[in-house]
Amino acid sequence: MLDIKFIRENKDLVQTGAKKKRIDFDVEELLKADDERKAVLVTVERMRTEQNVYTERIAKSQNENDKKKFIGEMKLLKTELQKSEEELKKVMENWHRLMVRVPNVPDMSVPEGKDDADNIEQSVWGKKPEFDFEPKDHIELMQDLDMLDLKRGVKVSGFRGYFLKNEAVRLNFAIWQFAFEKMIAKGFAPMMAPSLVRKEIFVGTGFLPQGEEDLYKIGENEYLSGTAEVSTMGCHLDEILDKKDLPIKYASFSPCFRKEAGSHGQDIKGLVRVHEFFKIEQVILCEANHNTSVKLHEEIRQNAEEFMRELEIPYRVVINCGGDLGLGQVKKYDIEAWTPSQNKYRETHSASYYHDFQSRRLNIKYRDDGEKPQYVHSLNNTMAATPRILVPLVENNQQADGSIKIPKVLQKYMGKDIIQGKKK
Repeated sequence: MLDIKFIRENKDLVQTGAKKKRIDFDVEELLKADDERKAVLVTVERMRTEQNVYTERIAKSQNENDKKKFIGEMKLLKTELQKSEEELKKVMENWHRLMVRVPNVPDMSVPEGKDDADNIEQSVWGKKPEFDFEPKDHIELMQDLDMLDLKRGVKVSGFRGYFLKNEAVRLNFAIWQFAFEKMIAKGFAPMMAPSLVRKEIFVGTGFLPQGEEDLYKIGENEYLSGTAEVSTMGCHLDEILDKKDLPIKYASFSPCFRKEAGSHGQDIKGLVRVHEFFKIEQVILCEANHNTSVKLHEEIRQNAEEFMRELEIPYRVVINCGGDLGLGQVKKYDIEAWTPSQNKYRETHSASYYHDFQSRRLNIKYRDDGEKPQYVHSLNNTMAATPRILVPLVENNQQADGSIKIPKVLQKYMGKDIIQGKKK
């Protein structure tokens, strides 16, 4: 959420930002609603003041006739006040509805573009494997080695259901352990975050109301989260932090759930798009300084790049265009892993910063030695998303005999350097 004062003073900038993000939003409609809000609020506050005056007059009055008169006038005022308060409630609901839809202003370095096809390649790392045999996709590889059962997964969970088995399970745990050890060494505090999260936290992080179609709703006011970012940000709801403790860095793990609404029929086979998965997410809260946010944004991107390099997975980094940014993001990088079976790069990580967009909604501030509290800045980036990361890992490391080489950094957790063994 942006400050309404900032929006008023920079309405052209906000409108241009919405246009760059391809988000349909009318700033003038919001400002008109804000004018109405302020006008009704002035009326309500004036009536409340008058009501207090009447209360004082009635208490001090020694004349019964005057007291009856004041009581009668106050009853009329109270009736009018109730009407105005009802009007204010409706006006505030409309104002808030518009405020939570105001998109954050993208950074000047964000390229123009409609969708992910217009993202700009920034860098490329690693050599794409050249096979002297007909390579398999991850489904065939993992099924042959009894690592994956999609048929029974669908039987149990329905569309996009899956069972990971045997060495695939061990590989998942190895990836998580490697990621946590790496993040802890970099000063990130490990956290297991809840997946069941209240609605206000989703609104606060910007996932509601726009992204509701992709969320599983549980009960009246709770949803299942698609990223640990949501609950990790929510853990500091309505808090004032100490500046000396910033930046606060978390490596948050949680099960994740997404409906993948609108993607029915796309990549329906295998582990690229699934409804239930697991993520370790980098989440940072820092002081309200643009340069600090930019510096930390580069840091979390680099953390993810190091992770990919150590897993020996070829990848590229793209700068997301305006049309591929979410409501709250100022700037975003995607890291895309080379996927041989599709002959293309597929996204595995997204690194974003938000300035105070999320913290203003969640009321997360910091203070230093009597300073006026300020809203923190927030950032996040995937560190490891499983089982998706298994797709490029096994496909890039497949051997002619159907076995899979294990990256060196994972071998100590697996106790071997190759997955082969008895086939089904």
